[in-house]
Amino acid sequence: MCRNIKTLFNFEPPVTDDEIRAASLQFVRKVSGFNKPSKANEAAFLAAVDEIAAVSRKLLMSLETNAPPKNRAEDAARARARAAQRFAG
Repeated sequence: MCRNIKTLFNFEPPVTDDEIRAASLQFVRKVSGFNKPSKANEAAFLAAVDEIAAVSRKLLMSLETNAPPKNRAEDAARARARAAQRFAG
């Protein structure tokens, strides 16, 4: 599950709210052990996703770096190449 959580800081274009929420959802899924919670746990599950997304957004907006922003397309291409090598033959 956690393989879907990507680094979100220092990219061009900047991180979107959808990307932050997706990472938060993956985190809550991993911690809770639920891919999709039952109706009894749904409210707590979704509240946790919202809270983690808000804290993550606050963190990302407060971080500073002197490094140039990373290119999303180049980063994705490197990840695909690593995956191809890992799963080859």
